[in-house]
Amino acid sequence: MRKEEFHLKFFMCVIQSRGVVRPPQRTAGEASTSSMLIQKPPPETDNLKSLPAMDDSGTMEGIPILKNEWIMTHEEHHAAKTLGIGKAIAVLTSGGDAQGMNAAVRAVVRVGIFTGARVFFVHEGYQGLVDGGDQIREATWESVSMMLQLGGTVIGSARCKDFRDREGRLRAAHNLVKHGITNLCVIGGDGSLTGADTFRSEWSDLLNDLQKAGKITAEEATKSSYLNIVGLVGSIDNDFCGTDMTIGTDSALHRIIEIVDAITTTAQSHQRTFVLEVMGRHCGYLALVTSLSCGADWVFIPECPPDDDWEEHLCRRLSETRTRGSRLNIIIVAEGAIDKNGKPITSEDIKNLVVKRLGYDTRVTVLGHVQRGGTPSAFDRILGSRMGVEAVMALLEGTPDTPACVVSLSGNQAVRLPLMECVQVTKDVTTAMNDRKFDEAMKLRGRSFMNNWEVYKLLAHVRPPVSKAPGSTHTVAVMNVGAPAAGMNAAVRSTVRIGLIQGNRVLVVHDGFEGLARGQIEEAGWSYVGGWTGQGGSKLGTKRTLPRKSFEQISANITKFNIQGLVIIGGFEAYTGGLELMEGRKQFDELCIPFVVIPATVSNNVPGSDFSVGADTALNTICTTCDRIKQSAAGTKRRVFIIETMGGYCGYLATMAGLAAGADAAYIFEEPFTIRDLQANVEHLVQKMKTTVKRGLVLRNEKCNENYTTDFIFNLYSEEGKGIFDSRKNVLGHMQQGGSPTPFDRNFATKMGAKAMNWMSGKIKESYRNGRIFANTPDSGCVLGMRKRALVFQPVTELKDQTDFEHRIPKEQWWLKLRPILKILAKYEIDLDTSEHAHLEHITRKRSGETSI
Repeated sequence: MRKEEFHLKFFMCVIQSRGVVRPPQRTAGEASTSSMLIQKPPPETDNLKSLPAMDDSGTMEGIPILKNEWIMTHEEHHAAKTLGIGKAIAVLTSGGDAQGMNAAVRAVVRVGIFTGARVFFVHEGYQGLVDGGDQIREATWESVSMMLQLGGTVIGSARCKDFRDREGRLRAAHNLVKHGITNLCVIGGDGSLTGADTFRSEWSDLLNDLQKAGKITAEEATKSSYLNIVGLVGSIDNDFCGTDMTIGTDSALHRIIEIVDAITTTAQSHQRTFVLEVMGRHCGYLALVTSLSCGADWVFIPECPPDDDWEEHLCRRLSETRTRGSRLNIIIVAEGAIDKNGKPITSEDIKNLVVKRLGYDTRVTVLGHVQRGGTPSAFDRILGSRMGVEAVMALLEGTPDTPACVVSLSGNQAVRLPLMECVQVTKDVTTAMNDRKFDEAMKLRGRSFMNNWEVYKLLAHVRPPVSKAPGSTHTVAVMNVGAPAAGMNAAVRSTVRIGLIQGNRVLVVHDGFEGLARGQIEEAGWSYVGGWTGQGGSKLGTKRTLPRKSFEQISANITKFNIQGLVIIGGFEAYTGGLELMEGRKQFDELCIPFVVIPATVSNNVPGSDFSVGADTALNTICTTCDRIKQSAAGTKRRVFIIETMGGYCGYLATMAGLAAGADAAYIFEEPFTIRDLQANVEHLVQKMKTTVKRGLVLRNEKCNENYTTDFIFNLYSEEGKGIFDSRKNVLGHMQQGGSPTPFDRNFATKMGAKAMNWMSGKIKESYRNGRIFANTPDSGCVLGMRKRALVFQPVTELKDQTDFEHRIPKEQWWLKLRPILKILAKYEIDLDTSEHAHLEHITRKRSGETSI
């Protein structure tokens, strides 16, 4: 196989907050970097000041963050492939299992081996560490193959009483020393991570005792003089402070929503009320996000017990829902739900109350351990992989003075936080609830949790005003533009209902700008959008037509229907349509009304936002298909599949699906490739077929190259692989736009809709002049986007310089920083620069104008 020099000047960009400079254009005949080149941004002395506050993820302001910053000279080039030589890493999973743990284990093993380190599995958690013997086995590259899509933990997990005693920890230390292991990666919850920190703090004393007992030599004690610990949080409860999401949470939400959707159909048929109990221990995250994702009538969570008269309030709420025409009621209960006196509120209690007072046919479903099972979601696979990569680098960079850290997710970055400080904040939440300080507990959970709660309360507990004061009512229109995307309906529902709660008149526009020009507009009431949260596609209808050619008709209808604000939910066409509306203001005063664009497209290519509504659903659809294809390839042996994904010129879906599905290559437009790169990929697969893993998966973005089409690549692989492997191709097509939205897309869309309508109401009041609405400032036409950790309103005109209009993509895209991981995990020979050094910093306050999601 031809070897190329791939100097990735920003390998640790998985933990950098800055954007990526697009690869430079090559001259004719110049070799590409096989879609692996990532440019390093210039050093920033104040890069931490741009970080949003970690409070959103549950930590407190001021918790130090171990973050990588560029401190690099030309002489500081350390080959990552030799970084781990002479070192050994052990990885174990402990406590309750969680989907995505296997992805983390896989990443730790493969990146560890890539760096030259020896990597060991510790089977059955801490029990395996104590027992030793066959429970500690060296891992190989192939030993973690085909585990990415498996739920649970392949290496086993157990709750170990022996490790809680010093004698058990002494045996564990002996087993590690005998294997030469001085680096330990623990994947588990707060209890497992606390145990790891205790183990580390006792390490020197344990070695002294072992040496005095003659169980280890002085030389062995010297070689194992200190133990590095890195934790990854694996828990479906999402109850660990310091990370936005724990490994397994998103997958658990998938299981819950699948069941809720199934129950909804039978509940509607029989006009039943269902009480669903979900897991979470003392954390209400699963219950809260489930309630937002399914439009539940009520949710009980331990952090915020209901008022003393909750029984009456609940029955009134259920009765009102039925009066408005609903045929079902859904109540979500967290397993740790309590009242304000600390008394448990059980599913049976609620059922008995509803039956006794309302006489409704009511059933209870306790989901139980089904929430832990099943295939991990795309999000959890990528999260586990990213965390695993960073864990290895943190271990190999560790020194005796480096505190034990936990690798966490903050927005789009992997960061390192002091382990015990995160554990302490997590314990503070429990303490606050035990002391009945529920407001404090909510704050400790973080702003994101609180925002979820506020949106839920608005949609579930606040009733639209019956009478409206003269002059207080504004008219806002909602529309979908561009291709359909799962989650659009959830965004429309949230926008409509928040608008009604605020006392506004809300109109819905069918068929996008074309419908706005034709007058396909009607008023929407509360029940109009009932049940829309879980429905895919676009109930309003959507088209790609832009407004420029219909300014006159659109202006006339804005006047006719007295539209004073416009919420546009859609993809790149929604963004460009917004730009055209801004230009049209010069000719038509009627267009001088506030508008906001909510990004909703499977392509994830709208400037101003890291994520778009619908992209997560499409990504999971691709992963499900790839899993089945890999299973087929594993059965037939020696087979390579070439899969074409959607996305236009944006390679987000191909790249992220490649990470989530364990692809061997992912071809995208943003990183040009040549015929030599294709040849190198073929030869890489030829070598792979000589191992025990006799299959291949290659993803191709639909517009990555106009000449190297899917058919061309298929034919090339077929020809070059003759006698070694067979090739098959699959164009996924519009199935990526269909299906029910994932929990992430439902929740994201719901909060985006609520945020957009709140902004709209304020902007309309601000633009009221001389008895009419007149908005002609740049900030009256915005894109509402998620940037790192915040939802930010950005004027569409300011985003023009950040846009590649020819190819309909942003000029800088955060996810390009993840592409090195894809290649490393696929066993490509690449050179890395790992000259960054981690150091303690403190998170500064969120910049003014930013709001957490």
